[in-house]
Amino acid sequence: MLKAGEVAPTFVLPDADMELIDIAQFQGRNNVILFFYPRDDAPCCTLQATDFSDHEDEFARLDCRVIGISRDDCIQHAEFRDKHGISVSLLSDAEGSACEQYGVWQAKEVAGVKKYGILRSTFVIDKQGVLRLALYGVNAKGHALQMLRAVKELNS
Repeated sequence: MLKAGEVAPTFVLPDADMELIDIAQFQGRNNVILFFYPRDDAPCCTLQATDFSDHEDEFARLDCRVIGISRDDCIQHAEFRDKHGISVSLLSDAEGSACEQYGVWQAKEVAGVKKYGILRSTFVIDKQGVLRLALYGVNAKGHALQMLRAVKELNS
């Protein structure tokens, strides 16, 4: 698991429109919030993505980009975005490379069976590419506002 103060791992992943996004492009320009979520259209995942979208303008005023990542493919992301009016970027980590780098791909035991999945987690990366927050196992409800407060503190 990553910790605050470490250099944020870099990656290049496609967004819902199949355009490649290099996380390093924001270095020197924007703070970044990366939120990893289990899957498109699940109730908590939808709540989290729509909450971040509802506050996207406030994040932008703080020079902060918000990016969601799951293992769903680009087409699923586009359908999810369009169905729920999600405005934040959604990246597809179909191979799970970013999930592995950020330590969010974890084993869970469900009814005695070990399954792997994304642990809902959020990372705040400053303009220098350093992790300022690394939060694992977050609760979707109210999380966007909690992260907005964290970014305000980062900028003060």
